[in-house]
Amino acid sequence: MSLSSEVGVQRRRFLDGLSAEQRVAAAPWLALHLAQDGSATRLCETRAGGPVRLIVHDQCVTTEVPAEVHAHLPGTHFIERCVSLVHCGEVMMDNLSWIAVATAPADVRDDLLAGRLPIGHLLQRLWIRRAPLSQDQAKPLWPHLWRRCGEPDEGSVRSYVIATPDGPAMLITECFRQGLLPGVLRPASVG
Repeated sequence: MSLSSEVGVQRRRFLDGLSAEQRVAAAPWLALHLAQDGSATRLCETRAGGPVRLIVHDQCVTTEVPAEVHAHLPGTHFIERCVSLVHCGEVMMDNLSWIAVATAPADVRDDLLAGRLPIGHLLQRLWIRRAPLSQDQAKPLWPHLWRRCGEPDEGSVRSYVIATPDGPAMLITECFRQGLLPGVLRPASVG
């Protein structure tokens, strides 16, 4: 299933086009997003001052996933979902997720497949625990995201596993984009 609708949307690497002074000021913003263990969706919405637009680039149930997914999630069937969160025409975050059909609650699975809500909205229904992947474990996953969303940005990406009481349920890779920055920290052409 491909639901992508990206007309008029800009995607910029987190620090591209920033002056040296802006890069220094933007670094703590990036560090905050990479370090936080809550909902990145909620952070994007807080920065935007309200709901953000969800662009579903593609989504399907598959058995063909990277070896790293099999290493961290149970089962043989996975929902693979690639999305972007957008505000004012600029990408805030690109996200590629694999959800284990075996451990995802049915209502969460159904809502994911409907493609209407960011995962961050669905997680509030669940008791979860996040476990970051080491860079060595995560790095092989990043090209899978960038093949769909372009603009590789190794300094602005993270991957982690979300576990529910039933076991590991999701492996998520997020790449934060310049759309997260306040206007004063962005290049003059972006505002």
